[in-house]
Amino acid sequence: MNPEADVMALEAMDLHQLRTEWRRRYGPPPTLRSADLVRYALAWRIQSEAFGAIGPALRKRLRGAGGPIDRFDPGARITREWQGIRHEVEVVDNGFLYAGQRWNSLSEIARQITGSRWNGPRFFGLRKEPAG
Repeated sequence: MNPEADVMALEAMDLHQLRTEWRRRYGPPPTLRSADLVRYALAWRIQSEAFGAIGPALRKRLRGAGGPIDRFDPGARITREWQGIRHEVEVVDNGFLYAGQRWNSLSEIARQITGSRWNGPRFFGLRKEPAG
C-alpha cells in the first residue's frame, strides 16, 4: 500500500465513493453529509495507520476548551456543503465573514444558509451530534 497515492486518489471521489472506500477499509462510514469532511477524515485515518496517530497530549490541545472562535485563529476557514453549494466562512477577530458580511455567530450564518434555526457549530461539523 502507498498511503500518499491512496490519499491522492480520494480527491477524485464523490461522497458515495468515499463512503464505499471507508466501508471497505474500516466498516460503517460516518454519517457526515459533506464529501470534503469524509475525505479529510478518511485521509487522516489512512495517514495515521501509515505514519502513526497523534498522541493524547496533542489531541487534547487540538480539541481545546472553548467554542469555535477559541479553536480557530483569525484567517481560518470553515466550509460546509449544503444542497450542492459549498459555503465558506472566514474566522476574523470577534466574529466571522460570510458572503461579504461580518457575522457574530456561526448560528446566524447557518440560519442565513438554510432558512431555519441551527446550532452553528453543529451545522459546520464542529460539534458532535448529541447522544440519543
